Amino acid sequence: MQPATAKWYDRREAVFIEFCIEDSKDVQVKFDKTKLDFSCVGGTDNMKHHNEVELFESIDPNESKHKRTDRSVFCCLRKAEPGRSWPRLTKEKAKLNWLSVDFNNWKDWEDDSDEDLSSFDRFSEMMNSMGGEDDLPDVDGADDEESADSDDEKMPDLE
Repeated sequence: MQPATAKWYDRREAVFIEFCIEDSKDVQVKFDKTKLDFSCVGGTDNMKHHNEVELFESIDPNESKHKRTDRSVFCCLRKAEPGRSWPRLTKEKAKLNWLSVDFNNWKDWEDDSDEDLSSFDRFSEMMNSMGGEDDLPDVDGADDEESADSDDEKMPDLE
C-alpha cells in the first residue's frame, strides 16, 4: 500500500484536494473535523492507495464532499472557519513527497472581496451537473459558420 499522489489548493470557503488515481475502485473518503482519510484501489496495476492527512485547521465534515472521475478523486473540504487562509494542507510542516500545491488553481483570494459565487458553490454545481457535452460552456464564435478563419484561406503555391 502506498499514498496516492495529490494536489491541493486553498479558497475562502474550502480547501480542494485532488487525488490523482486513474480508474479508481473501492474509493473511501472519510472526513473528520481535523483529519481526512482516503483509500482506493487504482491504476493499471490495481495498487492499493491510502492517505491519512492531519489537517492544518478544522473542517465541517458534514458539508465536505468528494467526486470520483476516471482520472482522479476530487475532494472539497468545507472550512469550519471560512475566510482564513491555509498556508499548507497539513498540521505538521513536514514535506510530504506525495503532496504538491496545485498552482494552476491557486489564487490569492485574501485581497479579492468580490467573489460572486464561492468555490464551494461552484464545486457543488459541478458535482450535480457533471455529465455530457451539454454542460460545457459556450465558446464565443464556435458555431459561427460565417466567421472568417485564417486557416480557411487558400495556401499559396510552393515555388
